[in-house]
Amino acid sequence: MFEPNVDRLVTGNRAYAEHFHDSELQVEPKCQLAVVACMDSRIDTFAVLGLGNGDAHIIRNAGGVVTDDVIRSLCLSQRFLGTREIILLHHTDCGLQQVDEQAFREDLEAEVGVRPWWSLETFTDPFADVRQSMQRLKMTPFLAHKQHMSGFVYDVTDGRLKAVEASSTQTD
Repeated sequence: MFEPNVDRLVTGNRAYAEHFHDSELQVEPKCQLAVVACMDSRIDTFAVLGLGNGDAHIIRNAGGVVTDDVIRSLCLSQRFLGTREIILLHHTDCGLQQVDEQAFREDLEAEVGVRPWWSLETFTDPFADVRQSMQRLKMTPFLAHKQHMSGFVYDVTDGRLKAVEASSTQTD
């Protein structure tokens, strides 16, 4: 049986607010960094990268996919809020690796009567998908700062990052 979390979350916020000390943080990230990461609940993006509140923009979605909305967010992050570096963070054992996109789309269409207009962007190799994402960002005209971009795959079994070279054919 599903139990909504809202009461627990509001109580948690009250405890957080009692010790709140980040009111002096600026809206511009201190590290001039934007991170695009998967929404997987096993990944504490700040902790994985050794970051604190106010250090970076964290943009998360299913798979850490570079979508139009991610490009929109990065464009605003760079052009209005001063970020100069991009980190792409995918991970092992991603849920998108388990989904048959065509079957998912067909199931949704059968259930709701319309096929989704968006793509799930499923993949089988997180290293190849990071390279694909890096290429997408290099190709967009909307980002002013693409020279400082790095990609990583986070291993959910040991907590380590594995670097991904943009042009590598290696799949680690």
